[in-house]
Amino acid sequence: MALRNIVKFGDPILNKKSRKVEKFDSRLSDLIDDMLETMYCENGVGLAAVQVGILKRVAVIDIGEGAMELVNPEITLAEGEQEEQEGCLSLPGKSGVTSRPMKVQVKAQDRHGKWQVFTGEGLKAHVFCHEIDHLDGILFTSHLINGFSEE
Repeated sequence: MALRNIVKFGDPILNKKSRKVEKFDSRLSDLIDDMLETMYCENGVGLAAVQVGILKRVAVIDIGEGAMELVNPEITLAEGEQEEQEGCLSLPGKSGVTSRPMKVQVKAQDRHGKWQVFTGEGLKAHVFCHEIDHLDGILFTSHLINGFSEE
């Protein structure tokens, strides 16, 4: 495993749509392992491959309940609404209140290509939406309600 450099706000790659993963091999497993190590090292709760400069539809999440690998994720259900403080490893020191669904259901593959369904409420729903947005080239700044605050 290796730490990856996190792409910072202003880099145009963050606004690009990531490509579907077609090949489930050791390179994908290495990427997922590196992303998890990088996320934990940075004290994050989620990380998308585009944030380490890779335009593949891969994200990892851990809100304290164990790591989740999301390959080719898609939100299949979204309910309710919540407003919460949100930040991003690509925008260090910045955060703001955003509006996201209260509950989501996500269909995704694991590193071996096996399909799984995850349900998230509250923080987990927030993080699912944040990371999947990254894969579509969307930053949390587009969901801000009242602008940035400094951490």
